[in-house]
Amino acid sequence: MSVLICGSLAYDNIMVFPERFRDHILPDQTHMLNVAFLVPELHRNFGGCAGNIAYSLKKLGGEPLPMASVGADFDDYARHLDRLDINQRHVRVCDQLWTAQAYITTDIDDNQITAFHPGAMNENHHQKISADLGVNFGIVAPDGKQAMLDHCAQFAAADIPFIFDPGQGLPMFNGSELIQMIDQANWLTVNSYEWEMLKKKTGLDHEAIAAKLDGGLIVTHGGEGSDLFHNGEKSRIPAVKPERIADPTGCGDAFRAGLLYGLERGWDPVDACRLGSLLGSIKIEHTGPQHHDFSRKSIAERFATHFGKSMPE
Repeated sequence: MSVLICGSLAYDNIMVFPERFRDHILPDQTHMLNVAFLVPELHRNFGGCAGNIAYSLKKLGGEPLPMASVGADFDDYARHLDRLDINQRHVRVCDQLWTAQAYITTDIDDNQITAFHPGAMNENHHQKISADLGVNFGIVAPDGKQAMLDHCAQFAAADIPFIFDPGQGLPMFNGSELIQMIDQANWLTVNSYEWEMLKKKTGLDHEAIAAKLDGGLIVTHGGEGSDLFHNGEKSRIPAVKPERIADPTGCGDAFRAGLLYGLERGWDPVDACRLGSLLGSIKIEHTGPQHHDFSRKSIAERFATHFGKSMPE
């Protein structure tokens, strides 16, 4: 069955600044910040959380079903999804708006500065989730605020297990809204920075949040691996060392694709996180969020090499 991926489809404009941001920002002058970065490299890619997750999930052999709202300029992206054989029946076109656009500048330390225009993404709350969609698992990834609130509630009402992934959308919500969505979710995944923000907004620690989830909590730490809180226990998931570091954009989405693939198939959550870690490593070896290529066979071989066991079926 399909995995419903609620989130953004966006065009990512990725720029590489071949120096360090910190060398060009004066800390005592941030009240009048006026700085420009010369970026010799510019790449325009297909992106957005829903698109990135769907890309890796499809490569694994899953059946991703993105639920997203896009603008009149979506034709190129639609053809890209057609080439990948990703179903677009829940991609809604808003002719009077632009598709979401991200402008991402990365420095040589992999720090990022991002500007994001939501465009049609803010209309995605008009799409509804119900038990008759033919899906058995899902994720609420960064999207329009109302869409994230509504889709969490609709997944819960339809009794469809799902991951809540607030990501860069987290600052839009207050503590009570975040607790509401956590209560409705089965799983929660955040990176270490988002985790600190989540704790501050909700006033809850690892144990309190994990207790609200009948699945578990995953906190990723980039090159330091990730922590899984599940059934009252904490498991440390090691990072997979990449062969090279090309571009971090989309690594979190690749991790979530592996996590979704494993959880939807009923794997041990530790193995699902291991697959996520492996996909994140493969992604960082390539520029852009949807340029990494692999087969399920090659993933299974690398899984066995790195984790000393066969990848579950």
